[in-house]
Amino acid sequence: MPSDFALKAMNAVHRGLLKLSGGRAGWHVSKMPVLELTTTGRKSGQARSVMLTSPVQDGTTLVVVASRGGDDQHPAWFHNLKANPEVKVAFQGKPEQPMRARIASAQEREQLWPRIVADHKNYAQYQTKTDREIPVVLLEQP
Repeated sequence: MPSDFALKAMNAVHRGLLKLSGGRAGWHVSKMPVLELTTTGRKSGQARSVMLTSPVQDGTTLVVVASRGGDDQHPAWFHNLKANPEVKVAFQGKPEQPMRARIASAQEREQLWPRIVADHKNYAQYQTKTDREIPVVLLEQP
């Protein structure tokens, strides 16, 4: 499983690519659009941002997966949005906008998960690495 350091390093490299390319490169990874999710730290109260892929988009709703590479722990951003679902999202280089995050219901996850893993098998592999059910998160317009 990736360490916190490795995850932060990957995010820093990704942001560097976006900056160096003037935003022309880095908004797609593994055939998925990339977004920047900004949450409020549940302990610090400070803005925390992370680069994530969105394997499914339904209209204006963006779907992200709290996989953390199949780790047994949820990612920090997931804990943050559970504590405060009001988030900001910059999607494919567009200016950030306020959104509301919510964890998919069991029925929604049951419908979304096959769509996610059909095109992005890495998520299915992540699920086999952990006993926790990997959450699916919907980012919606307020």
